[in-house]
Amino acid sequence: MGRMVTKKNLLQRINTGIAMSVVGARLSARVMHHLDKLVLRLSNGRATAASLLTGLPILTLTTTGAKSGQPRTTPLVAIPFGDNQLVIIASNWGQQKHPAWYYNLVAQPQVTVTQNGRSQPYLARVTEGMEREACWQTAVQTYPGYNAYKQRTPRQIPVILLTPQPNRS
Repeated sequence: MGRMVTKKNLLQRINTGIAMSVVGARLSARVMHHLDKLVLRLSNGRATAASLLTGLPILTLTTTGAKSGQPRTTPLVAIPFGDNQLVIIASNWGQQKHPAWYYNLVAQPQVTVTQNGRSQPYLARVTEGMEREACWQTAVQTYPGYNAYKQRTPRQIPVILLTPQPNRS
């Protein structure tokens, strides 16, 4: 049932705690995507700044821009779930608005997930009810910061289930 998360070292545990704090989340929301792009480029897509700093499993999600129609790629925490599925959380670091990638995948649910340098098509679906709660609990076990983000925003944080699809030809 999914991949095991490796044990975090002391620096990764400290960085995870910082990212869960109000100040750390605000800083990360503004800086992390720049650092992730650099580390992704230097590692040929095999690592992100977030994965190195926190030890969390990270994927890159490529969506189609809802307005532009252009590919948009963003690193996110990857939570293994069920039979080869993944959960992603549209927490946006606990900010008041959903992240842009969320609107893109709602408009066009066929996405590409890249992990460890390998890409595969997935179908994204926003979860509801008991399924949402099961996915949320699994996500919080992987990264407790989601509960902190939930406390900071009045919006319901979307929980998305990604299901692998056959490779598009």
